[in-house]
Amino acid sequence: MAIIETQATLHEAHRDNHTHRDVNGGWLRPAVFGAMDGLVSNLALMTGVVGGAVSHQTVVITGLAGLAAGAFSMAAGEYTSVASQRELVEAELDVERRELRKHPEDEEEELASLYAARGVDAELAREVARQLSRDPEQALEIHAREELGIDPGDLPSPLVAAVSSFGAFALGALLPVLPFLLGATALWPALLLSFVGLFGCGAVVARVTARSWWFSGLRQLALGGAAAGVTYALGTLFGTVVG
Repeated sequence: MAIIETQATLHEAHRDNHTHRDVNGGWLRPAVFGAMDGLVSNLALMTGVVGGAVSHQTVVITGLAGLAAGAFSMAAGEYTSVASQRELVEAELDVERRELRKHPEDEEEELASLYAARGVDAELAREVARQLSRDPEQALEIHAREELGIDPGDLPSPLVAAVSSFGAFALGALLPVLPFLLGATALWPALLLSFVGLFGCGAVVARVTARSWWFSGLRQLALGGAAAGVTYALGTLFGTVVG
């Protein structure tokens, strides 16, 4: 009795600790990319403008314009790319669906061959393929996973990708302009807030992907800082030349 209870406890512990995060929902990549892009691009844009020795009003307008333009651009790009990818997948699924309808025996044999190639006994592989092929929709799902590496019921949403990208970009792009909106006249508050945001974004990504948080944070900080430094130098140069 004690052995049975121990095994049951182990099974429950395995079940509780063996859950996976959603990796195909279509929101993580555009959200992370959007936040990083919004922060780095708007920080670089504003440091370049500040380097050109323009007025406070021009800096604020530039930052807000960069936020709006970038957010809409990112959302449109993500929607188009994810929608195109989804349409391509759906077209391939239609091809597979027609093949299952026209040549069910050949598709069943193809599925059996896939299982046999993975080490399943040939006779057992044929029987498994036969049973799985009874339901056309289940057969389509199995073939899609085995041949295309996709789950027909878990395709990324273009709308989710677009909204995630828009919101994340706007949030990231807001950080460098926020101090100027609150009355700051020097660049250093915007740099300080942006550098904290860069490190934080890198650390959050590391938490999601199980990488070292400090390395990811410092890497993103270094990349963003380099972009800001280069554009500030270019802004100073252009301001001197134009002036």
